[in-house]
Amino acid sequence: MKHIFLVEDDQEIAKNLSLLLHSEGFNITHAATQKEAISMLEVHKFDLALLDISLPDGNGFAVCTEIKQNQNIPVIFLTASGDEASVVTGLNMGADDYVTKPFRPRELIARIGTALRKNGHSPVAFEMEGLHIDPTSGVVKKYGQEVFLSALEYRLLLVFINNPKSIITRDRLLDELWDASGEFVTNNTLTVYIKRLREKIETDPGNPRYILTVRGTGYRLGGGHVSK
Repeated sequence: MKHIFLVEDDQEIAKNLSLLLHSEGFNITHAATQKEAISMLEVHKFDLALLDISLPDGNGFAVCTEIKQNQNIPVIFLTASGDEASVVTGLNMGADDYVTKPFRPRELIARIGTALRKNGHSPVAFEMEGLHIDPTSGVVKKYGQEVFLSALEYRLLLVFINNPKSIITRDRLLDELWDASGEFVTNNTLTVYIKRLREKIETDPGNPRYILTVRGTGYRLGGGHVSK
């Protein structure tokens, strides 16, 4: 289970973020001040940090500096809307990304996943009964033959392999695809993408093994998957 360090002084935001991240399978440690955050860094090891810039006794930049010096994990800043100067400062200090408040939950989860993958904190490859996905290169192969997916088809597949034990609702998939494409994705469009993805990766799309339908709820990944 990945351990995320959340530094946020707004207790309501911290509570909601913690619930969201726990629901996604992350372990969360929360600090509300700069002093508390730096103290926690001395006794805990983390996989990624979410840092609010404005803190009651300092700022997230000081915490970022401490992180990069001692743990060198991915850092995502939580910034106020339109605060371009803070964004630039954070990126120049080595932050991996930023998310502007108020943010969409699915966008934040997607950015966390991207930061973890870029920094080698997630599996390099995923295999399942002849299907091979390499998130580093973006290559998908079926029994050794490359399968060419569109950007949204590939994003859809990643949602399933990043959540191998979960039932994924249609609403969540709609959020994921909307975040990835920047365009509104309808229920009908989602049905089309599921159909196209199955046609490309399944041996028998009418009797799928990889992406299974959970009637009335959504979809889930089939069994036999191995992360490497």
